[in-house]
Amino acid sequence: MRSATVPRSKLPDVGTTIFTVIGQLAAEHDALNLSQGAPNFAPDPALVEGVARAMREGHNQYAPMAGIGALRDALAEKTERLYGTRYDPSSEITVVGSASEGLYASISALVHPGDEVIYFEPSFDSYAPIVRMQGATPVPIKLVAPHFRVDWDAVAAAITPRTRMIIVNTPHNPTATVFSAEDIAQLTRLTRQTDIVILSDEVYEHVVFDGARHESMARHRELAERSVIVSSFGKSFHVTGWRVGHMVAPAELMDEIRKVHQFMMFSADTPMQVAFAEMLEQPESYLGLAAFYQHKRDLLARELEGSRLELLPSEGSFFMLARFRHFSDERDSDFVLRLIRDARVATIPLSAFYTDGTDNGVIRLSFSKDDATLVEGARRLCSI
Repeated sequence: MRSATVPRSKLPDVGTTIFTVIGQLAAEHDALNLSQGAPNFAPDPALVEGVARAMREGHNQYAPMAGIGALRDALAEKTERLYGTRYDPSSEITVVGSASEGLYASISALVHPGDEVIYFEPSFDSYAPIVRMQGATPVPIKLVAPHFRVDWDAVAAAITPRTRMIIVNTPHNPTATVFSAEDIAQLTRLTRQTDIVILSDEVYEHVVFDGARHESMARHRELAERSVIVSSFGKSFHVTGWRVGHMVAPAELMDEIRKVHQFMMFSADTPMQVAFAEMLEQPESYLGLAAFYQHKRDLLARELEGSRLELLPSEGSFFMLARFRHFSDERDSDFVLRLIRDARVATIPLSAFYTDGTDNGVIRLSFSKDDATLVEGARRLCSI
């Protein structure tokens, strides 16, 4: 049926996400999926039982808009213990229906028409479209291969009187870099005595490798006072399909964000919140993630030693990048399609994370898979 009214698109140049496209192709070719940051292994049985028990005990109706009190209390204690900043559970912590909803609610609440928002590319694909839907201008700053470090001089040059927000993401998807103490010092210097809000995407906060420290904005008081921090239960507990996230921010910022959240979701899923509150009483349930995923990173890297791919360092997250331009002049999107067809392994072209399609001859691999899948995926990639 055709609509009698042709809609005016707010995002006329945006189509289906690369993750959906690659997922469909992988299914068609029966390819192993090393493309998506979604684990293919089961979560802790205690967490699953906690949700089932919560349902049986009647926790099946709306939770409070900001999240159940026990979970917000647990998040306040966790954040203070790990990062040293105490957030008020009643006014500065909100449980949301996924980190993605938290990002949307934050940008739509705090960014206005005519504002500018600085962010770093390659980037998670939702940042720029959300900014554009507010009538604001996304200002991308490129991270240059192969090291993908932030050029703070470029950031300083991009800041104008219209700059309302800077979006940061550490550990970074897709480059697997993490902020250093120097990055924190530069960000602090550039935002001091400004009205710039920092939106910090920290969904991989517990997946930092080689003994490095996660530089959360909550760890640095001057930044915490201007930051909205978004994180993910799905990433921390291997349940990306449950779609529950959480946010912390000063009360003045959170009050505005909750105004949007209450009309988007009102509240996140209740039984999951009950179970997460119980799991946070066991810090080992998430503090072991760095070692857990470092093993998987190292396993995949070791198994790929016989391949022609050049692996780039992975400092955190579920991902590593690999260069192929030294043996193929294909576009990264064509190379990825060939991998799906010929090697039956799905990866993601890095160009999909740039608004202008910048092609560095790099693909992204996910190691958030069981060991057998990583070993078999590497074997297939070594056959190229």
